[in-house]
Amino acid sequence: MTRHSPSTQRAPLWRAALLAALAMLTFALVPARAQGGFTAAQRAEIVQIVREALRQDPTILRDAITALQDDESARKDAAARAAIGGLGPVLTRTPGDPQAGNPKGDVTVVEFYDVRCPYCRRMVPVMAELLKRDANIRVVYKDIPILGPASVLGAKAMLAALNQGGYQRLYDILMTGNPNIDMAVLEDAARRAGLDWPRLRRDMDSKPVQARIDANLALAHRLGIQGTPAYVIGNQLLPGAVELADLQGAVAAARRD
Repeated sequence: MTRHSPSTQRAPLWRAALLAALAMLTFALVPARAQGGFTAAQRAEIVQIVREALRQDPTILRDAITALQDDESARKDAAARAAIGGLGPVLTRTPGDPQAGNPKGDVTVVEFYDVRCPYCRRMVPVMAELLKRDANIRVVYKDIPILGPASVLGAKAMLAALNQGGYQRLYDILMTGNPNIDMAVLEDAARRAGLDWPRLRRDMDSKPVQARIDANLALAHRLGIQGTPAYVIGNQLLPGAVELADLQGAVAAARRD
């Protein structure tokens, strides 16, 4: 997240692809007038024809898998674009959201992340490089603590740090430090960031902090985000730990729109 292992999704895709291949072959190999209904003997003959076709040309199954993947990807992209368009300024201009980069940048990158997510941590230098190369980008952080109680603690601490102007300093420390976050880790990080720890501890349990976390999680749900990190740039949703070139491409596309 927390990416899913490919093995957890491979079996259903293969079954669906096989069914698709069977359907394609059936309609290709059986005369149309015979497709209204089959006897048991006819069905057995069709299965044998399909098996033989797959044996002779296994690329049929590969092509079916590719077609299913392309269709699913297109469906998800369309759904994400529609959701992004419906959210408008709630996504990019919610007052008080933590941000980085150029506050007046012409493109906003919205990052949904979990402070303990290893893929999010891997993206820290990538995002830093993006901002280094392009001084006209604004980043908005959306903390979504989805990896358990320790993630909730981390998100609450960073959002509470907003009250002391120390979000980015605490972010830099926590995202490169011990992922096993507890109160001792937070206190040490807060003091290193020059924050008032007793005040931070009180603010972590405040209603505004919890409300912002709830709002971020609701946004992620509306966008169909199932893991972290995830990036919204223009009308595109980029899930997972992507390459710098992918981010730059999405930024360029947003500028063209």
